[in-house]
Amino acid sequence: MAQRPGTPRLLRQINDRAALELLITRGPLTRAELGELTGLSKVTSGQLLARLETRGLVTAAGERPGGRGPNAALYGVNPSSAYVAGLEVLPDSVTAAVADITGTVIAQVTVDPSEAGDPVRVVHEAVQRACGTAGIELARLRCFVIGTRGVVDPATGDVRYSVDLPSWHVGILAGLRTLLGECVIIENDVNLAALAEQAYGAARGADDFAILWTGVGQGLGVMLGGRLHRGITGGAGEIGWLPVPGEPLPSQVTAPQTGSFQRLVGGEALWNLARAHGVTTDDLETRDVAGLVRAAVAAGNEGFVDSLAGRLAVGVAAVSVVLDPGLVVLSGDVGRAGGHLLARRVEEAVARVCPSRPTVAATGVDGNPVLMGAIVAALDRAREEVFSDTV
Repeated sequence: MAQRPGTPRLLRQINDRAALELLITRGPLTRAELGELTGLSKVTSGQLLARLETRGLVTAAGERPGGRGPNAALYGVNPSSAYVAGLEVLPDSVTAAVADITGTVIAQVTVDPSEAGDPVRVVHEAVQRACGTAGIELARLRCFVIGTRGVVDPATGDVRYSVDLPSWHVGILAGLRTLLGECVIIENDVNLAALAEQAYGAARGADDFAILWTGVGQGLGVMLGGRLHRGITGGAGEIGWLPVPGEPLPSQVTAPQTGSFQRLVGGEALWNLARAHGVTTDDLETRDVAGLVRAAVAAGNEGFVDSLAGRLAVGVAAVSVVLDPGLVVLSGDVGRAGGHLLARRVEEAVARVCPSRPTVAATGVDGNPVLMGAIVAALDRAREEVFSDTV
């Protein structure tokens, strides 16, 4: 690969990008603080800030009280320099959030997908409403990331198949890009939850970990070397199909809810487990798996928690002996409801059957992890574009 010479323009781009990243992660900084963190002189850091301010990327953000001299001006990234949208698509709802370039969510709306019909119109309607609530034009959005249930083809970016979202199929991405622009990305929902966990949760700063999403359906997000592992066809993480001793193998893989691990820890299995351990809650009638797990934990039902932990440990152990991620985060309805108690019991159960003994942690993400992960992914793309084009 040919090396790019260190031209003044390239060096300015590198310095600008470093400064903008610092202003995002460290908050408003003075010229002197920015110079110290980047290693630039006061003169150079002053020129850099003036250049970025002229481009509308940096703005004054108050003053820092000093000693005897005048207060030092603070500078921060201009929140209105770019916006992104993140969406979560479910069978009965589509939620869209708009965030500014700093990551602050300024609007969030939920629409009924039956109101608009086809997926392209549904997404367009949700984004339009979110922009209206935020008071910005749709054209100001730099990137859209959409989280869906199902398998997304890494080669094309299209949804290969989704049992829960049959109208999401090959061709949807092209329609969305025609309407919204080229920077539209569709991503598996659990992969986005993994990004949120890395940015805000129990895997913050980790380059290698797995997130086990448990609820009515099961999923797995894998981060290796700081990058999501999707597999050749996008099928990495379909852990519901994991073969489990004692559970029948599916006779037809296209039939939903028939995978062996799904049979072991899915909704029907957990309702039966709750009844066997005497868990009493109205949620057993409403089929709310998160509710019954919360009820069992709150009641101190050790038998149910240990049995559930043993079942989840089968999946965690299988992932650990193949990938050895070191950290597995329990997320989804069951993982969130079970909390730290369930995570600790799963870790203990895995240690009895798995030589690698991973740390098992409960999710640390507050709010909607899929939506938050979609915003993280959209911001990454938008910042790459905006922060790399400063000179």
